[in-house]
Amino acid sequence: MRPLEWRLFEAGYCTHPERMTRRGGRWCNCQFPALTALIRHPQYGPILFDTGYSEAFMEATAPLPERLYRMVTPVRLETGRTLREQLRRQGLEPADIGLIVLSHLHGDHIAGVRDFPDVPLLCSSEAWDDMRRRGRIGALRKGLLPALIDSAKDRLQWLEQRPEVRLAPPFAAFGMARDVLGDGSLLAVPLPGHGAGQHGLLFREPSERPVFLVADAVWSSQAIRDGVPPPGWVTGLLGDTGEYRRTLARLHALSLDAPEVRIVPSHCVEWRPDV
Repeated sequence: MRPLEWRLFEAGYCTHPERMTRRGGRWCNCQFPALTALIRHPQYGPILFDTGYSEAFMEATAPLPERLYRMVTPVRLETGRTLREQLRRQGLEPADIGLIVLSHLHGDHIAGVRDFPDVPLLCSSEAWDDMRRRGRIGALRKGLLPALIDSAKDRLQWLEQRPEVRLAPPFAAFGMARDVLGDGSLLAVPLPGHGAGQHGLLFREPSERPVFLVADAVWSSQAIRDGVPPPGWVTGLLGDTGEYRRTLARLHALSLDAPEVRIVPSHCVEWRPDV
């Protein structure tokens, strides 16, 4: 597995009671950053994992019933803090990005897609098919905003068409993965339970330490360490509670068996980058 440089960015955040994301948590509102990752490949160039919030999210949730999404999870996106704007300050233009890997299709992960026109998008066909079969209300109930990605459907490519590889220890419990680039450097790992077709990304950083970006398989690193899931009714609303808890159990076991692995949830404040 070829080592890859990487960096996290925060593209907005939402607030929500901790109790909704962790059984027995506090009822007070907490911040949940929308973390995205920039991964640099020596051959394929800059690759993004998710895009966070953008102005498109605010537009898509302006009318009813979509405004309910913003009311339930209030969003804060400061001026100049979209992923596109932050990357430009790093010397990267949208056209420099070679690929965007979408972990799943919830609005807080895909809202910045239109900020990167013409960049290929890679996601699970299971996620796409699940979204397309739902009506407007049905999609909203699952945290989906089809308007954010409908105009980009011609750019979509499917993870299921990438080569399948069996994961070796300590990741064997996660089964089979997809070789995103065909060179073994970046593997898409299925993480069922939270949303249809959700995948994380597995790679090694230059120090050879494994990095596992796990999207919304959990909302916090603390939940991985102690194995505590959200309330069942919460995971049931968005996905499958049984699958969610089995995925969490695998991540918890991985954290104990291989503490050297950097396991990075997409909304964990512990991984919030320095501004």
